[in-house]
Amino acid sequence: MDHDPTTESTRVGVVLLNLGGPERIQDVAPFLYNLFSDPEIIRLPIPLLQKPLACLISTLRSGKSIAAYRSIGGGSPLRRITEQQALELQSELRARGIQVTTYVAMRYWHPFTESAVANLKADQVEEVVVLPLYPHFSISTSGSSFRELQRLRQSDPDFAKLPIRCIRSYYNDAGYVGAMAELIGKEIQACPDPSSAQVFFSAHGVPVSYVEEAGDPYQREIEACAQLIMERLERELGHPNPHTLAYQSRVGPVEWLRPYTDEALRELGAAHVENLVVVPISFVSEHIETLEEIDIEYREIASKAGINNFQRVRALDTTPAFIRALADLVQRALAGPELTLDQAAALPIKVKLYPQRQWDWGWNSNSEAWNGRLAMLGFSAILLELWSGRGPLHSFGLL
Repeated sequence: MDHDPTTESTRVGVVLLNLGGPERIQDVAPFLYNLFSDPEIIRLPIPLLQKPLACLISTLRSGKSIAAYRSIGGGSPLRRITEQQALELQSELRARGIQVTTYVAMRYWHPFTESAVANLKADQVEEVVVLPLYPHFSISTSGSSFRELQRLRQSDPDFAKLPIRCIRSYYNDAGYVGAMAELIGKEIQACPDPSSAQVFFSAHGVPVSYVEEAGDPYQREIEACAQLIMERLERELGHPNPHTLAYQSRVGPVEWLRPYTDEALRELGAAHVENLVVVPISFVSEHIETLEEIDIEYREIASKAGINNFQRVRALDTTPAFIRALADLVQRALAGPELTLDQAAALPIKVKLYPQRQWDWGWNSNSEAWNGRLAMLGFSAILLELWSGRGPLHSFGLL
């Protein structure tokens, strides 16, 4: 059946994809278990070990993760912010005459993707738009969420009948770039000498193998996005600013995208940079990577390196310009050429599943990285002990 999504009679469902995070201290261990039970995160040579190891990791590492979440108030604000983004987007689209209901689909914590699908069906929507809250596509974030929807679609005949249009990424969207530039510009102008302020983009990293072997477009999209933002800022402020792009949250012994955020901060300190405007470029919501990793860990590194003016640009959250940009994306998706779920989830032809070799590290989540970093240490130690018999748990400080 054909529907006109621009009319009020068509019931449109917009699904916002995000990773999720523990809302309370008691959620940390089960969140870790969900994360590492998923073979999309880490693929084991012996699948039967997945859940027992996930249970062990969540038990071993929850203590340190809990300490990190206590430092930001006792839990992740990601669900609260995402649900508010959904409500604001729904209001904006309804004001434009589109009969839309928004749904939040978290990958590893409540509300799970299955809940969003159940609600879509219960509300009898006629058209679905899938909107990831990851502006830059990566096979381990947007790709993983798209694949989860594929699996649910394959097992649910009613869901399979629903027409679905997807937004794969929007790193170069003028509305998104403008919303970012608006927040960054305010911090630049607050510096003592705005024209000399150093803009420091910190993006979540991915292993180099994702890009070079799996064909992940993430690095290319991040770099292009940073350049577009700087060009927009120069037009609006009337002067260029120096800028740096670095990558945070690396884990494990394999090579990740460089430069690393901590190393780049020390280099800028050695170069006597005084005013730093720090931009969490790959994050649209405040969460542990902005509130703990950037605001606490990296601020301390910058201070020790001699950078005294460390101004962190807040995440987009529910800023009006960002909500309008999301609404524009949804409208264009409804009116333009269809991008199907299969097309959105498609991996590059040369993709390799991880681990590629016995000692490679597998998929790592893109958000709530503190959990990921700590848990991956425990995971690596356990695998090394299982495969080598050298008993490295003590060297990792786990026992």
